[in-house]
Amino acid sequence: MYPVRLWSVRHARGLQRAYRWFAAHAPRLAPLLRRLGPRRGEALLYPIERTLKRFLFDCQECGQCVLSQTGMACPMNCPKQMRNGPCGGVRPDGNCEVDPGMRCVWVEALEGRRRIHAGGEAGAAPVLPAVDARRRGRSTWITVIHGEPEPVVTAVPVGTSRPERAVESFEAACRSGRSVVTVEVAPPDSADPADLLARAARFKGLVDAINITDGAGGNCHMSSVAAAALLAANGYVPVYQTVCRDRNRIAIQGDLLGAAALGVRNVLCLTGDDVTRGDHPEARPVFDLDAVTLLGIARGMCERGEFASGRRLLAAPEFFLGATVNPFVPPRDDRIANLEQKIAAGARFIQTQFCFDVPMFERFMAEVRRRGLHQRAFILAGTGTLASARALRWMAQNVPGVYVPAELLRRIEAAADQKAEAMRACIETVQALAGIEGVAGVHLMGHRNEDVLAEVIVESGLAMRVRPS
Repeated sequence: MYPVRLWSVRHARGLQRAYRWFAAHAPRLAPLLRRLGPRRGEALLYPIERTLKRFLFDCQECGQCVLSQTGMACPMNCPKQMRNGPCGGVRPDGNCEVDPGMRCVWVEALEGRRRIHAGGEAGAAPVLPAVDARRRGRSTWITVIHGEPEPVVTAVPVGTSRPERAVESFEAACRSGRSVVTVEVAPPDSADPADLLARAARFKGLVDAINITDGAGGNCHMSSVAAAALLAANGYVPVYQTVCRDRNRIAIQGDLLGAAALGVRNVLCLTGDDVTRGDHPEARPVFDLDAVTLLGIARGMCERGEFASGRRLLAAPEFFLGATVNPFVPPRDDRIANLEQKIAAGARFIQTQFCFDVPMFERFMAEVRRRGLHQRAFILAGTGTLASARALRWMAQNVPGVYVPAELLRRIEAAADQKAEAMRACIETVQALAGIEGVAGVHLMGHRNEDVLAEVIVESGLAMRVRPS
């Protein structure tokens, strides 16, 4: 069905017109459906709807059709079932991170949106809600006949946030106007917290916050919420990363409440990497939510004091919410639209994927500034260092979304001490990124490379700008 799905995207404008005609005239059938009754009406309509949508759109029968919002590309064909995309793992050829032989569904969707708008700027994509599993295998034509609109989540109106919310130190640092520094640390493969605390100690007084990854690369480590709580209990400022890959909305909301109860105030919401790349490739991914819907749920818990179900919380958490963006993967222009979605959903700080190409990042930031997104969220430019050109080349070839310029690889390969040269290049990148208008700070990454990253912070001059913790 894949070629037919591409045909539908190429003819998205015509199909959108057909849908609008149907939506305008379908309510005339409502009296007939009421006479037939809901069961008989659905039994009559659904087989026709299913056959047509499977043929045209490779429909996965979620029961909550959003095709007119997604350029006539069914988002449920995404292996991560993202309702708001694309993810940060799109390959350089525009194909899927999980299934390299398939074109990314969201690359198709964004192309379809452009066609619907006749090549003009489609604007920010709407924030689509998470799938309601109860509606799988149900007719959506019935909802159109009854005049119900496609499901879209609007941003929470400005002014609904609780004014008494405490401002935690990381948020205060972002608001201060100085260059913020964060660093990423992976939880240990151990039940003993000593290793985690020893690695975190290398950044004492050097950073504003320490990110704790959540099963990065699909690999198993200590629970991210537990590791973040350990850091908070020992005087550090953690950023708790939570991914949608491994837990459904019930478990994630429970973890968020647990994190808040244990003193964690900063949360980075991610969709998550493909499980087949990790050490448990046989695991079943969940992807009940994506990063955008998770942000909306977490924001609702904070600002409205409610679970996603609408049930009230006895005490609401107070989170500084963040998300990620990858400026270096296709479709690059549409990364801005996805960033705007995340900010609308509740992200107040943004950390980017590894940046090894400053001019490319500057072009991204120019568009961020044009849309004023740097005034709505704090942008932290991600970068880091590896020990050799071989390691960098492996990352570029095996980690979707990472782009390493050929000239940088040649520079490090030609050096007598590749590790030292890679560190020098990282320092230069950090200094360049910190000087770009709209960049609020730098986020450093490098798996179990804490000593080098600490030296980068000191040598780049960023350490002088961080208040000792």
